[in-house]
Amino acid sequence: NIMPYPAYMEESIHKVAATRPSRLEETFSRIPQAEREGLVNEFHPDYKKEYLRELKIGPNKGSLAPDEIADLLEGNSRIDPDEVNLDDVDYDVDVLVIGCGGAGGAAALLAEENGASVLLATKLRLGDANTVGAQAGTQAADRPNDSPLLHYLDAMGGGHFTNDPALVEALVKDAPDAIGWLESLGVNWDKEPDGSYHELSGGGTCRRRMHSCRDYTGLEEMRVIRDEIRQRHMHGRTLDFVEFQPAIELILDDKGQVAGAILMNLETREMTIVRAKAVVIATGGMGRIHIQGFPTTNHYGATADGLVLAYRAGCPLIHIDTMQYHPTGAAFPVQFGDY
Repeated sequence: NIMPYPAYMEESIHKVAATRPSRLEETFSRIPQAEREGLVNEFHPDYKKEYLRELKIGPNKGSLAPDEIADLLEGNSRIDPDEVNLDDVDYDVDVLVIGCGGAGGAAALLAEENGASVLLATKLRLGDANTVGAQAGTQAADRPNDSPLLHYLDAMGGGHFTNDPALVEALVKDAPDAIGWLESLGVNWDKEPDGSYHELSGGGTCRRRMHSCRDYTGLEEMRVIRDEIRQRHMHGRTLDFVEFQPAIELILDDKGQVAGAILMNLETREMTIVRAKAVVIATGGMGRIHIQGFPTTNHYGATADGLVLAYRAGCPLIHIDTMQYHPTGAAFPVQFGDY
């Protein structure tokens, strides 16, 4: 038989197989609340208040943020104003989308579908983002026993009711259409024999509404979004894209409104001036800067770029003293005792 795993993993695999029957019979009691608090206080970055500090400048001046975030928000610009001529415009478009994961790619496609000229700028390669590592699925309330209202309540509860209600409402109402739109582009959703969507349970949900593509949902979504962007670009549509050119500063007009951005070629350091009627920031999260040394499996492009861009343009940020972590790579510390 051909072993699908490298030899150095065989010992662990055999151990898992040998102990599976006994582990299936195990039950685990819920840990007491005091013990829960002890664990998060010791290990979770949000609870280590000694690593938070007050911001000294900007819209969130006086707010607490982790040292790593504060360093970025309080940092100097990479732009020397004397070396940049904003009148020398390289791209003049209706919409500039910064970032090309699932959100940025979808925003660019939908803007182009609605008649806008679009430039999509990404720091790395097209589609090189956290989206490709998303496994479980995409939530949408489209079953007879489900509704956007139930989805809304689940999402608000999951966020401890700190979510922006208007954004959550838009999410749950648009989700079913988004599933259909992605399928129209070529996403191969898992289906039941009768052709209906095969939907799974998700954390904190009262109904099955997770649409999946095996265990590589994000990769499948990004595949079709990326291919569609390339096809439209190749066939002369009003959608252009540039790779390895991150936005390093937003451009404001005389009214203080965002009117474009300055991009920088990562290889040549050449600056590109983009003028746009609207700018969409879709640069992803910040897990890769490892807040307070907490390890994550985030894509190496998730370094809070969009937050810094927006902050420098005068946009206040919310919830910067807390980070959301999916516990896939975290382990109960006591478990390490057997390894």
